[in-house]
Amino acid sequence: MTMDGAIDAAAVGRQRPADDGTVGLVDPRAYAVRPAGAGALPRWLQRLLGPALLLAAWQLLTLAQVFDPRTTPAPLTVLRTAAELAASGALLDNLAASLQLVVKGLALGLSLGLAAAVASGLSRAGENIIDANMEVLRAVPNFALLPILIAWFGIDDVSKVLLIALHVVVCVYINTYSAIRNVDAGLIEAARTFGVGQRELIAAVILPGALPGFLVGLRMALTGAWLSLIFAETINAPVGLGRMMSDAREYFRVDVIFVLLAVYALLGLASLAFVRYLEARLLVWRRAFDGA
Repeated sequence: MTMDGAIDAAAVGRQRPADDGTVGLVDPRAYAVRPAGAGALPRWLQRLLGPALLLAAWQLLTLAQVFDPRTTPAPLTVLRTAAELAASGALLDNLAASLQLVVKGLALGLSLGLAAAVASGLSRAGENIIDANMEVLRAVPNFALLPILIAWFGIDDVSKVLLIALHVVVCVYINTYSAIRNVDAGLIEAARTFGVGQRELIAAVILPGALPGFLVGLRMALTGAWLSLIFAETINAPVGLGRMMSDAREYFRVDVIFVLLAVYALLGLASLAFVRYLEARLLVWRRAFDGA
């Protein structure tokens, strides 16, 4: 930790006198511990170092003819193919269709998963009814449910949205329920000692304490939503990134396959960046280790 970080840490640990001589509380957002090297480069730019090195090594190995360009095209070749697909409108149209499915599945899954986790986490009766069913759903491979969903709802978008939603429900429920049940009992007892009512206890202590677990579940749900989408769209999908992947595999367009893999990777990174943004805004009260 730098000297400034140590000073900030010490400032958080002590109380500051107010203007009238009384002792006031310290806002943790104003006196947070800054990790070493925080002022050098933005953190998001530092995180791109690994992918940049990987791309550079890939390009160098291709130029050295270590990779066969028929099976492993160079990054510049993939970039040219992506530009051609974007210019023709094929990539953007299929991407828009896939995004619609993911958004619908996430909205449905988040709503059901949160409702189930809160009901099960706050009530033993809710736990008796919901938790075992969720554990069973968690144990069943998500992709194994697609034939049943197709038999029930057909091969249109409903079955694909439900497949995504089922994965999101499980991820959100498991992590949020566990976070609710792992809220520090000392905080709950302290709040009750000060006469906090049940509703205020839930809103001000339990749910904020479970927020980190929910965000972990959201991160897993976003990643799993794209995986479910890939599998769902490879089966009788008229449009979508998965359909493009199936066509590229059938016609042995390896460059198109690499373009779609890059698109999936960028979508996953964007999803993780969104969750990190939420963590930075919603968890300002939490002081945790952020690397040396």
